[in-house]
Order: sequence, then C-alpha cells, then structure tokens
Amino acid sequence: MRGTQEPKRTAEREARSLVEAAGFSYFPIAFVARLPFAMMVVGVLTLVVAGRGSLSLGGLNSAMVGVGGAIFGPLIGAAADRYGQRRVVLAAGLANSAALLVMSWIVYSPLPDAAMLAVGFAIGATAPQVSPMSRSRLVAITLRKITSARRIRVLNGMMAYESTADEVVFVFGPFVVGILATTTSAAMPVVVGAILNMVFVSGFALHRSSAVASDGGTARDRIQAPASELLRPALLVVVLGTTGVGVFFGSMLTSLTAFMEARGHPEEAGLVYGAMGVGSALFALAMAFMPAQFTPRARWLVFAAVLLAGALALGLVDSVAAMVAVLLVIGCGIGPTLVTQYSFGADRSPQGRSATVMTILGSGVIVGQSVASAFTGALAQAAGPAAALAVPSGAAGIVVVAGLANWVLTGWAADAKG
Repeated sequence: MRGTQEPKRTAEREARSLVEAAGFSYFPIAFVARLPFAMMVVGVLTLVVAGRGSLSLGGLNSAMVGVGGAIFGPLIGAAADRYGQRRVVLAAGLANSAALLVMSWIVYSPLPDAAMLAVGFAIGATAPQVSPMSRSRLVAITLRKITSARRIRVLNGMMAYESTADEVVFVFGPFVVGILATTTSAAMPVVVGAILNMVFVSGFALHRSSAVASDGGTARDRIQAPASELLRPALLVVVLGTTGVGVFFGSMLTSLTAFMEARGHPEEAGLVYGAMGVGSALFALAMAFMPAQFTPRARWLVFAAVLLAGALALGLVDSVAAMVAVLLVIGCGIGPTLVTQYSFGADRSPQGRSATVMTILGSGVIVGQSVASAFTGALAQAAGPAAALAVPSGAAGIVVVAGLANWVLTGWAADAKG
C-alpha cells in the first residue's frame, strides 16, 4: 500500500511554480485579506478622534488595538498550528468583523471610554493574522510541492513577495482610510474593514491551499516540537530583529508627523511616509534575485547598515524634499532586512510551529511599533521634532545589533554542522 501511494505523493509535491502549487486565486485573495489589518489601527484612530473629539483618546485606543494583537497574535498562530488554519482564521476573521462593527457604533454611543478601549483591545486580539498565516502556508506548500533543486530560490522569492505585499498594503491601507473618511464618514473605514474581513479573510481561510499546507493527518496526528524550542537563541534573535523594525516603523511615522506638523502640513505625513514604502517594496522584490554567495546573514547586516545610515541622516534633514530622499534610502534597507528576518524565522521554526513563529515575529513588529509610537509622540511634544527624529536611529541600532548576534549564532550553527 505504501509503495502505491509514494509516487502519488511525489507527483503532488512537484509543481512548476508556487502560483500553480497554491492555486491561481490564492494571491489576490490573500493580498486583499491583509487590507483590514492595515486599515484598523488608523481607522480606529480616525473614528475615535472624529466621534469623541480627543486625539489622545484616539491614540490610546489605537495602542489598545496593538496590545491586543501583540498578546493574542501568537496564540492564534499556535491554535492554527494545532487545529489548522481554516477554522482558526475563519473564526478570528468573523469575530474581528463583529468587533469592528461594534466599534463603529460604540464611539457615538453614550457608553464610557473604558468600554470603547475594551472593544479596541478586542479588535487587536481577534485580528486574523493573515500575513504570518500566508507566510507559514506558502512555506509549507513550497516544502511539499516544489522540488528540492528549486526550493531555496522559490522560498526566497516567496519571502520577497510577502514582504512587498505587506509594504504595499500598509502604505495603501491608511490612504484608503483617509479617502473613505473624507468622502463618506469617519465610521466608514471601520465598516469597510469589517466587510472585507467577512469576504476576503473568509475566502483566505476556506481556500484549498489551507488544506494543502497542512502537515497531513488530523490535528492529533500532527507532530509538534516542544514549546521550549521557541526560546532558542537563534530564534529569539530574529524576534529581536523584527521588534527593532517595529520600533523603527512606529518612531519613524510619529517623528515624521511631528516634522510635517512643524511645517504646517501634518495631513501629508502619510504621503511622505509612502516614499519609504517605494524603496522597500522594490528592494524586497530584488531579494529573490540575490546571488547565493550573498548569504542571508550577510544580507541582514548589509541592509541593516543601510537602514542605520539613512536613520542617522534624518538629523540633517531640513526640507520635505530632503526627507523624501532619505526615506527612499531607508526603504532600500528596511525591505530586504524584513525579508531576511522572516526567511530566518521560517528556516528556524520548530517542527509543527511555523504559524506560531510567524505570528510571534509579526507581534514583535506590532509591540515595537506601539511602544515606539507612544514614546516618540511624548518626546516630540516635550522636546520637538528634532529630538523625535533621533529615535529611529536607536531603532536601527537595535536591528544592527540583532544582525551581529545573528551572524555569530549562524556561524556557530554552521560550525556545528561541519
């Protein structure tokens, strides 16, 4: 019996491309399914400020969204590893839609601020984690369906695409929120996010690739490495790296907002911030074509150094044009760094815990972003934009230090194999 099944498994494993292996409809569905998450933090901020008239309350509510996601994101990933993505993502997406709709109502209700903050936390806690789930799913599909001779190149290309998709969505998401809030109402971005959840996140959950990515067998049959393996130094250093990137994102956007506010155009901060996304997306895609001699641990250090150099140059910026130029350079460093970090995360994931690792890495970004936004905002208010623009340099320093630690740990691992 085993002899007759083996050829079938081999045939299933071989696919001409990842698009064919995952299904032609997978990529547009997974792309749009990321949009609600990219919209929710800015959407909640816009809604609360418009409905309750308090910028500080809006910022606090957005922070609660981030905290909820940071705490429950890894738990959703762990549940997906144990029970499969289909049921976990579907349940999370529907719960998230309900929380978003409640938020659109509660802001204009007589209920106290505490109730609104609790709903904000619930929005983050139920976020379906499409980005890390997609990475985990595509890694599993690549390992099962792509021949070993092409596997490394396909994995590199997949990670490059995933990071580029994240960059595009996280630049486009706030733009959509602004358009909807300006042309309709402040509640509309949150309502649209709920609808997108119900349609596209549900479609992502139910897509046939969720079954293809399964390790096979029932949930009880799946073999999972002990949870203690998630605490290995080689994996923790990657979490530190993504957290550093999150700190950079939060401090950069907040300090840029202060910079633009000092020039009388705070509403243009998102547009200027988009310059970083352009460089990041282009160079992230280019990672798929990097030569094998340019090793991943070297890539982390080289592109983190580019990020640090750009961050240090922020102290010399005295015009919007100069800021755009520096952000383009920064983007050239941050996109490839994220691609490399997620590649290390995929490679070092303990058996059966791929979704857990990917959501932990994503939560590192969220935690860093939330903490940095709050700290940088307070610093900008107390000491001005120049002081706030120094924070991204510290964040880039964290990424470089994590890259150095990764260089050492990767070298030890290679020596041990030899």
